[in-house]
Amino acid sequence: MSSEPDFAPLDPRGAVLGDEVYSVLGQAILDGRLRPGERLRDTELAGRLGVSRTPVREALQRLERNGLVEVAAGRWTRVSEPDSKALADTHEFVAYVMANAMRMALPRCSEEELAGILERADALIAASEADEPMKILYCTALMFQSLIRATGNSVFITVLREADLALRRNLTGWRPLNNDPADRTDGYVRMRAALAARDGQTAEAILRAQHGID
Repeated sequence: MSSEPDFAPLDPRGAVLGDEVYSVLGQAILDGRLRPGERLRDTELAGRLGVSRTPVREALQRLERNGLVEVAAGRWTRVSEPDSKALADTHEFVAYVMANAMRMALPRCSEEELAGILERADALIAASEADEPMKILYCTALMFQSLIRATGNSVFITVLREADLALRRNLTGWRPLNNDPADRTDGYVRMRAALAARDGQTAEAILRAQHGID
């Protein structure tokens, strides 16, 4: 197991314990406390979290379905190794989904929701001007979350919430397609204007160009 300090014990009162364990273990994979290739033993993890083995097993099965954990039946369960194909596939997926979310959200979102989306877009513009790739990714994710919520589509929201850990993990090492900060930022400024005008078609076209998708 990792040499990092034990996880804080979970308090099951009032919580859905399987979800809690899933969240804790997923975050540990994202921040490197559980490293790629590291073996995961349900008994040890249960002891560190102060829970029974059942919610740990449920969480590991869920993490496997989302690609953060891999299992060889009867041999081992371990943290999966991220790879360049997963990054490229996830980037393509997120770009298409975010473009669709714009088309869905802008005609139906409230003024308050739109203000929140524009606030996220402003943060994205600032990150692009500063030419900070990880901040660009972070700000894009926040805007993406606001757009998904603003669609009001419960299935869309649920599916993307479940995929959140896998998307974040797979995008480790992402860099913007456009390496020219001024040109890239101009694209984001134009996208923000389209968002403010609730022009989903234009916003979608700009986003697709920024991410190199048809």
